[in-house]
Amino acid sequence: MTVALALALAMGINARGPMLRMMQQYDSQANDSVPKVQEEVLNEASIVDEVIWVVGDEPILKSDVEAMRLQAEVEGVHFQGNPDCTIPEQIAVQKLYLHQAAIDSIEVTEAEINQNVEQQINYWLQMVGGSKEKLEEYRKQTIAQMRSSMHDDFRDRQLIQKMQEKLVEDIKVSPADVRMYFKDLPEDSIPFVPTAVEVQIVTLTPRIEQEEINRVKNDLRDYTDRVNRGETTFATLARLYSEDPGSARQGGELDYTGRGMLDPAFANVAFNLTDPKKISKIVETEFGYHIIQLIDKRGDKIKCRHILLKPRVSSEALEKAQHRLDSIATDIRAGKFSFDEAASYISDDKDTRSSKGLMANTSEAGRTSKFRMQDLPTEVARVVDTMKVGQVSDAFQMINSKGKTVSAIVKLKSRIDGHRATITEDFQEMKNVVLLKRRQAFLKEWVKNKLKNIYVRMNDRYKDCQFEYEGWIK
Repeated sequence: MTVALALALAMGINARGPMLRMMQQYDSQANDSVPKVQEEVLNEASIVDEVIWVVGDEPILKSDVEAMRLQAEVEGVHFQGNPDCTIPEQIAVQKLYLHQAAIDSIEVTEAEINQNVEQQINYWLQMVGGSKEKLEEYRKQTIAQMRSSMHDDFRDRQLIQKMQEKLVEDIKVSPADVRMYFKDLPEDSIPFVPTAVEVQIVTLTPRIEQEEINRVKNDLRDYTDRVNRGETTFATLARLYSEDPGSARQGGELDYTGRGMLDPAFANVAFNLTDPKKISKIVETEFGYHIIQLIDKRGDKIKCRHILLKPRVSSEALEKAQHRLDSIATDIRAGKFSFDEAASYISDDKDTRSSKGLMANTSEAGRTSKFRMQDLPTEVARVVDTMKVGQVSDAFQMINSKGKTVSAIVKLKSRIDGHRATITEDFQEMKNVVLLKRRQAFLKEWVKNKLKNIYVRMNDRYKDCQFEYEGWIK
């Protein structure tokens, strides 16, 4: 987990609730806009939802606070101090980062959001034994509803993460800084380094039958024909059929986006569209097959709609890929060829093939081959947990970074058991500790300074709270 992500998660989740019984009117000003919030005068007991704070031009609702409280209970998170004060403040801090992200034009792509949403859903599925029915029963939502409800929260988390990373990107620590920090630190305060592993991986993506690809393409051609005949609109079909959970509920609409934020194949077609009345040819990307409709172009950004369909992988194809990898694992154990050779010449994982299958862990501290167990993909961690160094696993299924189901085998290259850090053996870990503290201190100071120049309004009942940051009460 990156430093920024750890900080973002520590702040909690901004789960926006419905904005009921409230009207807002905004006045634009030269710097931060100062909202005038007009609320109906209601009996306290009859209020379904209400604005309790306003930060910049962003309201914080009573339902936001309750949603974070419920989420914390589910995740076993405990708040320091009075939660009635701590939770609104944490949400308010999020608003500060989101406000700055908007000013600095920080963006996250729909692909990034969807990937993280799918990882969360896959994690939940694993927790209930892989059953979609059990997960839907437990959460009282369909999978589609889960994707929709998580979209904005995951977008905000990623915006906050990117904003924090940008703020602290120039903060560095030297070897002398690290030695100085730990020089007089009591032994029981020296960080414990968790067990770390190095893992090699070979993956095979199950082959999709041509018949299934033809079915998807025929459906997309049918959608195009229906729009061209005037039977329906592109947006209606996107809402009904698109398998992009982030944009489907918006009628397939993607807001103004630069070329670099889109899949290259998608961008090449989208940026060549000139007539909003025409629909693109079918475009294949790593996510599936699309048709695209232009809405507008503004400078080097495009606004468009798309419909995404994903070909289904048959159970027979999954089984075939798994059998092939089991045979490969058997041949490796028999010494017919090495795991390195299998990873270099057989694996279709582009990210690891050039490094003989060695998985890479990328964080703000840099790129390393060492993973803590919790930082590995869940399916890989479950397999590696019971393996011995040098052992090759049986084939298993996992979701790769593109959200596709693949078959995989792994080899445990090394394991370093948990221990107290030493400057000679664990310099990078100790450097990360110092770097994290420097960056936390910087971000804390940034919040303090940001509060001096942003409009904040809160209900009177919060003005007696003991907040972590001064400056909320103007």
